[in-house]
Amino acid sequence: MRAPFRKVAVLATVLALGSCATAYGLFAEIGPTFVSVTATVQPRELPKRGGAPIALQSITRVGTKDGSTPPTLKTIDFLIDKHGYLNSKAFPVCPLAKLEGATPSQARKRCAGALVGKGVVKALVTMPGRAPFRMASPISFFNGAPAGGRPILIAHAYETVPAPKALLVPIPIERVAKGRYGYRAKVEIPPIAGGYGAPTLAEATVGATRKRGGRETGYLNAYCSGGRLQVEGSLRFVNGDFFPATLTSPCHFPS
Repeated sequence: MRAPFRKVAVLATVLALGSCATAYGLFAEIGPTFVSVTATVQPRELPKRGGAPIALQSITRVGTKDGSTPPTLKTIDFLIDKHGYLNSKAFPVCPLAKLEGATPSQARKRCAGALVGKGVVKALVTMPGRAPFRMASPISFFNGAPAGGRPILIAHAYETVPAPKALLVPIPIERVAKGRYGYRAKVEIPPIAGGYGAPTLAEATVGATRKRGGRETGYLNAYCSGGRLQVEGSLRFVNGDFFPATLTSPCHFPS
């Protein structure tokens, strides 16, 4: 009997990018499959308490060393530093029904005020009777209506095969008490291209700002504690493979 999951051995960590932001990354593999994850937080200069708006950029890549089709991603589970927080109440809400059937441009137009993040997703599609091909879509993140007292982030993408279709993923943000972490977000990846698509890239930046009460507030906010902000993530695939990652971005106080 196969174990519930195969835990990956980490091969390389720590990639620093740029001087105006910080990023740490992880590269890991199981058999022919590899995963790379990076995260960038801007700005790195943050207050000691209270909080200031931040933007979080993440890039996740999935591939294989031998050119075979990568396994299909099932879930991405994030634990988020308790020294960051969400201020969803400062932003308009976009109802899920308003995004149904919408193209990326239509979705961003219909819910412009609730748009809090953007990016791109790509997948390798291997449909019967067709040569493998790659499909890409803009991805948008909207502030959704709360559910069960929890904020909801709605991810919107669009596929063109086997038929044009909007892909909508509600992402609940829940409070947790787990050491360094105070929030959890679990992303359930929907079937892509009728189940024949395997995600290979997810690149996103979340962190809109707006004026409220004469002050700028962010959808994401943070303050610096212990010289770092930290996110723990795990990727699970339908074949049982499991990739954990802990990403840490240094921060400092204003001089």
